[in-house]
Amino acid sequence: MSGQGARGRSATARMAAIMVGVGVCAFAFSFMLVPLYRIACEKVFGIRLERTAAEETAAAAAEARWVTVEFDGGVNSKLPWAFKPNQTTMRVKVGEPYDTTYYAHNNSDRTIVGSAVPSVAPARASGYFNKTECFCFTAQTLQAGETRDMPVRFIIDPDLPADVKTVTLSYTFFKNDVLTAEQAAASPHGNATSAPRAAP
Repeated sequence: MSGQGARGRSATARMAAIMVGVGVCAFAFSFMLVPLYRIACEKVFGIRLERTAAEETAAAAAEARWVTVEFDGGVNSKLPWAFKPNQTTMRVKVGEPYDTTYYAHNNSDRTIVGSAVPSVAPARASGYFNKTECFCFTAQTLQAGETRDMPVRFIIDPDLPADVKTVTLSYTFFKNDVLTAEQAAASPHGNATSAPRAAP
């Protein structure tokens, strides 16, 4: 009889332990549902929910963050152009679009095609510097003696690492030999530009 009582108590203890475990799992699951529900509403259905005070504080800090952007530019030795930023620094608010321009001038007497290669420093900031419009997306053609302002539109991602305070955007222009040769072949005068003669 005592053996059956011990077995009964053991079974009851096991059942109680199972019930406690189920209760803990249910609580944990319901706790996890809150962020999952928020993500589903905002990302899937496009519904924005009210944020907690901590989330509002973090969001406000990110939205109020300002970063200094420095601009730099140069040309490869084979390219007879002058090229530089029209503005060397800019104070920008993360998450908002900004515009700037670079100055380019063809110093030669021929049409030349150039291609710009951009770089961002520090390197770990490059993934957060988003160019939405840039002359670097396509090759640029400048006629002999032509001057042009080349636009850049960019946005700094709010997720930029917090310790990055300054970002440098730099461009190097290279002569595009293939496209420049095509321009020369298409020109009836060998692509050279001479000054007009004065009337006799």
